[in-house]
Amino acid sequence: MGSTDQQPTNGGPDLSHLGYSPIVKVSEPWTVEKVLEKIDEKPREDSKSALSFLHMLERLKTTKREGWRRFGIQRGESISDHMYRMSLISMFAPVSLRPKLDLYKCMRMCLIHDMAELLVGDITPVDGVPKPEKNRREAATMDYLTKNLLRGVPGGPDVGDEIRSIWQEYEDSQTLDSHFVHDVDKIELLLQMVEYEKKGDGKLDLGEFAYVSRKMTLPEMQTWGEEIIREREEFWGSVNHIHGEKGVEGGIREETRAQQEDYYQRS
Repeated sequence: MGSTDQQPTNGGPDLSHLGYSPIVKVSEPWTVEKVLEKIDEKPREDSKSALSFLHMLERLKTTKREGWRRFGIQRGESISDHMYRMSLISMFAPVSLRPKLDLYKCMRMCLIHDMAELLVGDITPVDGVPKPEKNRREAATMDYLTKNLLRGVPGGPDVGDEIRSIWQEYEDSQTLDSHFVHDVDKIELLLQMVEYEKKGDGKLDLGEFAYVSRKMTLPEMQTWGEEIIREREEFWGSVNHIHGEKGVEGGIREETRAQQEDYYQRS
């Protein structure tokens, strides 16, 4: 992508916020319409072009993953950063799993599963939003994106139905493909956890997130999670740190553990 040497002039618009979309706060009950009223540009629902839908996807690039922000990482990964690496991780599915999976669908599921967060935001286990309410908000957003924004687009309803179906399969978590992608989601989080800790030169303990290694279900993926935990232990060595994979015994507060248990309870 090209660039110029042009600098902002005194008195010009503040451009520092352009790469970041904060979570939109609205009154209860949460609705898609309330959020849309607060974003910069409300998309057209009567368009015969997919551009309104594609412009909305930009919010995935500018909405940060909130779990890291809670630990002071303000310029961390976006939602789309997370989903992109997930899709690549899925391409390395263990040999014993590969014949049983629809890897093409799994890659798409990786790129779709958090799409609703472009309006809902990244709700974390400690945010106090009950899981049924989180699911309601996300389902309403997916309906809006795949139906309202694509109904007038040639071929749009078919594409929308496919996206909505793949998202629902992930949410329902009843198929091997969805179980695999749920585990990939956790692998990506664990990788990022270790990477941030290393970049923080031991001044940042993100061990709370190691808990997700306990919530992986496929043995082959559990092995990957254990490998990342070993890598983390090698980094910390004898320095005292949180062992989230051990739950409360590893230093996680009971309240946080309960919130995590509820959050990662599958349908």
